[in-house]
Order: sequence, then structure tokens, then C-alpha cells
Amino acid sequence: MHSDFQTYRFVMIVSILAAFLLSLTATSLKDKQDYNVEVDRKKNVLKCAGLDVMTINSEQIIKNYSQFINEKVISKNGSYVDLKLTDLNQFEDKSTGQILYKNNNKEYLPLYEYSKNNEIVAYILPISGKGLWSTLYGYFSLANDMNTVKGITFYKHGETPGLGAEIEKKWFQDNFINKTIFNEMGQMVSVSVEKGKASGSGLEHKVDGISGATMTGAGLNKFLKSDLKRYIPFIKSLEIGA
Repeated sequence: MHSDFQTYRFVMIVSILAAFLLSLTATSLKDKQDYNVEVDRKKNVLKCAGLDVMTINSEQIIKNYSQFINEKVISKNGSYVDLKLTDLNQFEDKSTGQILYKNNNKEYLPLYEYSKNNEIVAYILPISGKGLWSTLYGYFSLANDMNTVKGITFYKHGETPGLGAEIEKKWFQDNFINKTIFNEMGQMVSVSVEKGKASGSGLEHKVDGISGATMTGAGLNKFLKSDLKRYIPFIKSLEIGA
């Protein structure tokens, strides 16, 4: 009996110490983890705007972001509001994967402006929605004409490697560059991922699909158009002010 008690006490002491050390390690690493998440977010915004971020380190990413990117918040009717992105709470629609941004139960939209030489070169918008197996999170950027695509990135997803996961590859993302989201009639048609190679009329609004990833492409088509529609009042406001 005495031997059993000593064994149990030893196991308990080891378990408590292990739990304490794990908790201490997690706490000490949290700041580093938060920093890495923030760097990755800023890296994707810069990449989406068309900057080469593959050869620069974390400090340079933070510096370039601070130099070139202005974070803005707009209302659903397209006007700028005096809020910061950090003032917005994020809520994911579980059925669609779309992220909603709210402050005091009122919905707003995040906006990133890429400026160079005191001129806005591109606008970057967050996008998200359901693919085949997961919710896809990324950014989509438009030139200052609010029609020509400057880039698209995805920083988080759970799609199948070699299939749907190809959305994060350069070859796929580069297909979107210089496509347009409005047709000749001024209607917002977005950019669609085709099943197979893009062909036929309207190639300026189409990109090649990913072999074996039809459902991922269909999901992307759906949520990209849905997210872009949310920014139409803002786009129209720029046209009025032009």
C-alpha cells in the first residue's frame, strides 16, 4: 500500500510539473505566435497588391506594410467612417464561410489602400467562403480603376493537397492578374474559375480551372462574387467622385 501511494504521488507530481511547463511554454510563445500571424496577414496584403514579398524578412514586411498600406473602414453604403480595423469584431457565417465585420451591431467593411508616391495604386479586399472541404480565407485586389484585378491570395484553407490546395500556388493566382470584374455593360460579373481551360467569349472575366478541383473552383466563384458585391456602393462612390 505504501509503495502504491508513493507511485501515485510521483505520477501526480510529474503530471502537475508537466502541465505547468506546458502552460508556461504556451504563454511565453503566445506573443511570438501572434507576431507571426500578424506578419503573415500583412505579407498577404502586400502580395495581393502586387509587391514581391518572397525575398524579404519579417521586419521588412512590417516596414513595407507601414509605408505602403493604409487601413480603412467603410460603411455598407460605401462611405469612409472614422473607425479602425481593430474596432471591428469578426463573425463567420457558418453556412457560407463569409466573414462579417461589426461594431456595436452595425456592419462595416475593411479596406486596404496601397499607395505609392502619394497616389492610391490598388484597393485590397478580404474574401472568404466555402470551398470543398473548408473555408477559404484570402485577399483580392483591384487597380485604382476598381475594375482591373491586381492579385489574389489565400492564406488559410483546408483543401486537398495537389487538388483544391492549388489555389495557393503562384500559377493559379497569376491567372487572375489583369482580368476585369465588370463587363462592357457596367455589370459586375466577377472573375470565374472555369472547369478546365478558359475558352469562349468573355475571357477577360475567366481563369483556367484546377484539374480535379471543380468544387473548390465553384465555391471560390460563389463567395468571390458575393464579397465583391458588398463593395459596389464604394466602387460607385469613387466613380461619382472621379
